[in-house]
Amino acid sequence: MSNADLTHIESVLTDVALKAGAIIKEKTGTAVFEDKKNAVDLVTETDKAVEDMIREKLSTAFPDFKFMGEESFSGGDNAALSDAPTFIVDPIDGTTNFIHGFPYACTSLGLSIDKEPVVGVIYNPFLDHLYTGVKDKGSYLITNAATDSPIKAALPLKKPAQKLTLQSSIIGIEWGSDRVGNNFDTKCATFRNLSGGHDGAGFCHGFRSLGSAAMNFSAVAAGYLDAYWEGGCWAWDVCAGWVILKEAGGFVAGGNKGVWNPPVDSRKYLAVRSAPEAEQKAFVEEFWGQIDGSLEYDP
Repeated sequence: MSNADLTHIESVLTDVALKAGAIIKEKTGTAVFEDKKNAVDLVTETDKAVEDMIREKLSTAFPDFKFMGEESFSGGDNAALSDAPTFIVDPIDGTTNFIHGFPYACTSLGLSIDKEPVVGVIYNPFLDHLYTGVKDKGSYLITNAATDSPIKAALPLKKPAQKLTLQSSIIGIEWGSDRVGNNFDTKCATFRNLSGGHDGAGFCHGFRSLGSAAMNFSAVAAGYLDAYWEGGCWAWDVCAGWVILKEAGGFVAGGNKGVWNPPVDSRKYLAVRSAPEAEQKAFVEEFWGQIDGSLEYDP
């Protein structure tokens, strides 16, 4: 597929994201929610309505493309990501934020081809920030995106002056919806190591939790965060942010030690900001050295 084709798809995704954002902004803080599996894994009728709208718009514009959405995903062998062009969609990423009116919920629209993220659009309607990325065409933040006078800036927004090291970093983390078991224990132990551990070896500058994988990926792409470590996400949480980050000079390593090229549906990720390649590699290896345990999630 040509760059012109991908740029056209980006334009369509942008229009759809702005429509989704208007719904999200109108309904935030008013939605009745239901549990998916526990008290912190939530879904609302707005999630479902936004996904239905997105699916209808995209299936009309691109009838031959496949569609994978969070609220319609049913799992099973037949639901696995294929090489075919596939829209990978999270209608509202940050549903807990959305329910509480915390302004870090977004819609995340990605396209993968041959299982590679190639187009990404993420829109936060509360801040009116639109992040976009196209393979080999760069990535951008558009502020005032819903107005008649948008402002477009290439990512990262500011080249960090600080060398990329674990000790000088701010890292995005999330607790996840599972609050017991191996993965929760691994996260807690690793967070402790990164905050100083028993000997202060990790000791990053701090943690930030935006409550949305897409927003965390966007923050790494923009240079606000140095890295984001996560386990438990799905492809729709990260596909759009993946290409936006990559086009900004960052990359995604595995969330477990020794995995340099994770697939987009691997569910375990370490997103790293733009920096010289040697610094990125050293950072990843240093970060892996602080992981206590192993993240294990079903595909």
